[in-house]
Amino acid sequence: MSKLYIVPTPIGNLEDMTFRAIRVLKEADLVLAEDTRTSSVLLKKYEISTHMEAHHKFNEHKTVESVRDRILAGMTVALVSDAGTPGISDPGFLLVRTCVEAGIEVETLPGPTAFVPALVNSGFPCDRFCFEGFLPVKKGRQTKLKTLAGEERTMVFYESPFRLAKTLGQFVEYFGAERPASVSREISKLHDTTHRGTLQELYEYFSKNEPKGEIVIIVKGGKVDDEAGAGQEEGETLQ
Repeated sequence: MSKLYIVPTPIGNLEDMTFRAIRVLKEADLVLAEDTRTSSVLLKKYEISTHMEAHHKFNEHKTVESVRDRILAGMTVALVSDAGTPGISDPGFLLVRTCVEAGIEVETLPGPTAFVPALVNSGFPCDRFCFEGFLPVKKGRQTKLKTLAGEERTMVFYESPFRLAKTLGQFVEYFGAERPASVSREISKLHDTTHRGTLQELYEYFSKNEPKGEIVIIVKGGKVDDEAGAGQEEGETLQ
């Protein structure tokens, strides 16, 4: 039966691809890719010859109905993003919603998502957490930070390496200089690193050392007393 598959792909190390994901991509009639050039490297490695078409934030509003109609006509479609799970700070939500509303079966495979290893690796409580993704760059940013200042759960943020120091400085202002946090970059890649410390320490470090690559910031929730989040017990020291 035709359906839409949501297929997570490796966020760095291509060996993180699952056997099931490979099979689904091989058996699908069409692979929708955020960037066909990026995905072609992965498909070539695993000898996947399925036809690809582009599906990204700039064209998804124009293509979702066509994709829906092709699935209703009997086609099986697999959606992938450049890395990680589609729909998590990547295109995917609109297509999934459109297919669900049309009664199309949607099956999401489990797989790589950058914030999960960063969250667990932080050493902060991860039984309850809130995923904030990318904060608004301008409008609504201060309002959002004021709201999160009282959040008791561990908080997860994505950030550009070019804005990291500025964001950490704002976190110091709204969350407090002594709030424990961690910054993970290039998860599962060659230069995978995690820095732990207070927000002030992290701000000072990254103000002098501009990072590269994908960034995940984990901030310990406020007003929570536990043995975790005591700063730099593991990982790199901020020197």
